[in-house]
Amino acid sequence: MSGGRVIVISGGVGGAKLVLGLAHAVPAERLIVVTNTADDFDHFGLRICPDTDTVLYTLSGLADPGKGWGRVDETWTFMGAMKALGGADWFSLGDGDLALHVLRTERLRAGANLTEITRDVATAMGIDATVLPMCDQPVSTKVDTTQGRLAFQEYFVRERCVPRVTGFEFNGIDTARVNPALAAALADRPEAIIIAPSNPFVSVDPILAIPGMRDLLRGCGAPIVAVSPIVGGTAIKGPAAKMFSEAGHDPTALAVARHYQGFADGIVIDELDTGLASDVAALGLGVEVLPTIMCDLQTRIDLASQTVAFASRLGGGLER
Repeated sequence: MSGGRVIVISGGVGGAKLVLGLAHAVPAERLIVVTNTADDFDHFGLRICPDTDTVLYTLSGLADPGKGWGRVDETWTFMGAMKALGGADWFSLGDGDLALHVLRTERLRAGANLTEITRDVATAMGIDATVLPMCDQPVSTKVDTTQGRLAFQEYFVRERCVPRVTGFEFNGIDTARVNPALAAALADRPEAIIIAPSNPFVSVDPILAIPGMRDLLRGCGAPIVAVSPIVGGTAIKGPAAKMFSEAGHDPTALAVARHYQGFADGIVIDELDTGLASDVAALGLGVEVLPTIMCDLQTRIDLASQTVAFASRLGGGLER
């Protein structure tokens, strides 16, 4: 690649793994991470930003390596005291994690926006890459289920993704605006747009649903490459496979390719799904077969480097 920006669209744990690989494969000044904020919500009066915080903790080396979210060596005194007082304990906030939410909430109330706060937190954590919330306006994912409409964290954490999903709505999306810093980066001819292996329905779609976002991404001239979060018919993390099934689709890398058809230029699928490569290509997408299961830092770096290289090859053949 010629040294332009690499922009990655990321949700939580799965996306953050690839983001960490990219942080080692791409110079920090060239890497921009766009995080989903439709999972954000208020809890105990505090503004919680799960996907953004997972990326921040991962890039700073503070993430719990076992869970993939939250802070390493966390303590839980606050939650223990809250439970003893009869407070809600379905969404756990660790003591160290709590400091970030208090700081964010205090600054939001003082008039700072989410982009400014995220930038300052990233700097304090020693992160050199740029982390951008998708927008500064509040957006919230609602999950329609056979048990009624649930806020995303209620569905995901409290109900453990058990209810059958019938649809999604992104409240506030109509008044959301593409992060101005992202719009500026897209106008500066980035080298690649990478969609991390995050849940297409609830991590990526909210970002793409912001008015004007798809047009900006498609119009910037960079190749758009998605990495499938479905491997061998199973989601590596989270309910993506279940959501595909409940939407009436076989949970396969081919279903992911169809989800992004007409938007992405190419897709990376796992070696376990080699047999689907020709069907994916028939959709008009470039396809690259790679080991996509990221079990350690080296496999994250390898996948990141190979995905960027794939995007570079695709970019050479694009006519827009």
